[in-house]
This record gives sequence, structure tokens and C-alpha cells, in this order.
Amino acid sequence: MSKAPVITPLPFDQLAEAIKGSRSVYGHISGLRLDRAARGEAWSSLPYRPVFVGDTATGVLHGGVVTAMLDESCGMAVQLALDGASAIATLDLRIDYQKPATPGLEIRAHSVCYRVTRSIAFVRATAYQESEDDPVATATACFMVGANRTNMLDRAMEERALPVLEAPEDPAGPFANSPFARCLGIRIGDDGTLVMPFSPKIIGNPILPAIHGGMTGAFLETTAIVGVARELGVSSPKPIGLTVNYLRSGRALDSHAKVSIVKQGRRVVAFEAQAWQDDPAKPIASAFGHFMLRQTPDADEE
Repeated sequence: MSKAPVITPLPFDQLAEAIKGSRSVYGHISGLRLDRAARGEAWSSLPYRPVFVGDTATGVLHGGVVTAMLDESCGMAVQLALDGASAIATLDLRIDYQKPATPGLEIRAHSVCYRVTRSIAFVRATAYQESEDDPVATATACFMVGANRTNMLDRAMEERALPVLEAPEDPAGPFANSPFARCLGIRIGDDGTLVMPFSPKIIGNPILPAIHGGMTGAFLETTAIVGVARELGVSSPKPIGLTVNYLRSGRALDSHAKVSIVKQGRRVVAFEAQAWQDDPAKPIASAFGHFMLRQTPDADEE
């Protein structure tokens, strides 16, 4: 009977370099960088790009871009708290949006893995632009340690042509003013649910391959925005907070999602959204969150 291979923990400097070279596919093509590393801490940055915009009228980034960045940055902090021998996977991610990101400026993130148990790692993170004391968003997350046998640190990203992030023009489509939604290829299906087709650019773990958790979060957020705006007859609501629970790995299949309103107030609406692939009874992720509705001049205070 053969013995399991002995995995030698990586020295910290080698671990940090391995993390830099073994990002997700989306992480690489988005331009996300690990700028500084310490034990259990990651400082990263993401350049501003027109394809990341959620509303061309303002130039503000799509909330899903921030979600994806914080998801991956939290993952880097977890890897930096470990020894490089364990695969990790996001269990849940909560984002609180503090303010819109200023168009044209890069976004930076500082993530801290503050506790690791035998099976779970706990992380908190801040996304900001000019100062960490003035955050764009904050996040908390839980990761499973030893989630599977596909440790991405075992190999660096292959030297090959990677897909690019493009937002095809669609002036008559529902996402005419949202380049990032068009970049993900999101469309409205015949039954009113939203569809995100699988493509190489949304891959997180290239070994499985599996959809990037941040892309699933971005898809759920887009679904919620479209569904709430359509059902209430309002313009695009403003995200306040979003909690994503990851239930199954997103495989190399098209994803579908729907949203339902849990509670509606005059200024705030609570929603639940669910994403699945080939079986609606087996969701890959669910989300709960709140949106701020645009106020009318005579709106009463809650």
C-alpha cells in the first residue's frame, strides 16, 4: 500500500511568490496584483478599467468588481496564513458598501486572516482608494481549509494566451449602460431569469475548472438589481450590503439566477437571490442583501 506523499511547507518568501504566480484566471486577466505580503495579511491593488464600469452615466465600478477583488484578496490572506499545502474555498462572503469608488482611480485592498482552525479560516478586508480609513467597502469571509485536492499553488499560471475582458456594444440591450455585465455576457432568459454563460474569463480554479466565486457574486448582484428594479418599477437601486453563501462549485456550465423581494420599505428593500446551473433544486450559491431605493422629493423618513 503506497503512502500519501509528504508535502513540505513552503518558506514564507516562496509562499508569497507562489501566490503571486498562481492566481485565478479572472484574477490574472483583471490585473489584480499582490503588492505586499505578511503572515496572514495581503495588500493588493486593481487598476481602473472602463470594462469594470457598472453605469456609464457615472463611470462608477460595478459592485461585482469590488466583490470579486475582495473575494480573491481574502483568499490570498488565507493562503499567507497557511503553509501552501492546502486548497481553500470560499464558504461565505459578506460585503458592506460604504461609498461608490471614484472613477479613474485604482482600488486597493488590505485583507487579514485573523484566525485559522483545523477546517475554517476567518478573514476581514477593506477595499479603499486613497486611504484605508476611508473605505469603499468592507468584507468578512469564511474559507474552508483543505476543500479539495486541487491546490492552485502546486503550479503557476501557464504561459499561454489568456482570454481578455471585453464589453461588446449592445445599445439596445438591457445592459447597454453596464460594461461589466456585458463583459460577463449576462442576458435575460425567456422566462425572466438571468443567464451568465460559462466562459474561460470567469474561471477561478483552472484545475477543476470552476467559476470564480466573485463572478458568481457579481452575477447574483446583477440579478438582484435587475429584478428589483423591474418588479418595483424603479431606477437602478444602490447596493448597501450583500452576503453570498457558496453551496456548490460552479462548474463549466451556464449559470441561471432569480431574485425575490423579502421586504420592501420606502427607502430600503431586502432581497434574496439564488443561482443554479443544471438543476434549480441544487443551487450553487445564494445571496441576501439590501438596496437603497432612489428617494423622491416627498419621501418620508423611515
